[in-house]
Amino acid sequence: MMGPAHSLSGAMAWLGVGLAAAWADNPMPWPVLLTGALICAGAALAPDLDQKNATISRAFGPFSRWLGAFIDKLSVTVYNATRGRQDRRRTGGHRTLTHTWIWAVLIGVGFSAAAIYWGRWAVLIILFIHMVLAVEGLLWRMARPSSDVLVWLLGAASAWILADILDKPGNGATWLFDDQPYLWIGLPIILGSIVHTLGDSLTISGCPMFWPLSIKGRRWYPAGTPSFMRFRAGSKVENAVLMPVFMAVSGICGAGALYLAA
Repeated sequence: MMGPAHSLSGAMAWLGVGLAAAWADNPMPWPVLLTGALICAGAALAPDLDQKNATISRAFGPFSRWLGAFIDKLSVTVYNATRGRQDRRRTGGHRTLTHTWIWAVLIGVGFSAAAIYWGRWAVLIILFIHMVLAVEGLLWRMARPSSDVLVWLLGAASAWILADILDKPGNGATWLFDDQPYLWIGLPIILGSIVHTLGDSLTISGCPMFWPLSIKGRRWYPAGTPSFMRFRAGSKVENAVLMPVFMAVSGICGAGALYLAA
């Protein structure tokens, strides 16, 4: 899928979690619902860091382009070192390591650990990264022609404001984990990455999200829906069917979560 669909599906997924949490009598404070949805929307772009032309690879200027090149080399190295007997050797790393659920969990745990051990400044950096990506994904057509600096300023301002709101008593810094502020922050990051892989599994190429499990002799088996149900990224199915569904479900889940939490 393309960036906007990935981001919108990420936001939808977190709002769905918010609704489920409210039903389970552990409702999210509205700042957690909002912030988590934006983090998840940004994190749903992150697996494409293994592709130099992806939104995330351009989002932070030379740094993200350098990081994208490094992740691409790392991904193809891991792929070729662990491929099964039916996996062909590759020279590019797109849709390999960063498109696995193991990667999603490791990244989420890493960000949560950073928030716990380095405190507010780590939280601000995590929020800044994901707010910029959320802007790039959700406001794709408006963000692309704009200056990178303007998007960064919007991301920085959003991160600062949200952190201030979350830090107030009862607003969610300790949601779910009473003794560990912001331990939950890795959850929307994990969810966003997993939703990205599920979205890619709907496309023609599929997604090797179950690595390193061997499927039909392939550790990098491109799992997905039956072939007749798949579509090309950016197709009419994605833009005219899935995007409106994602928006409708997001609205229903968000409204339901807020209503049950009231």
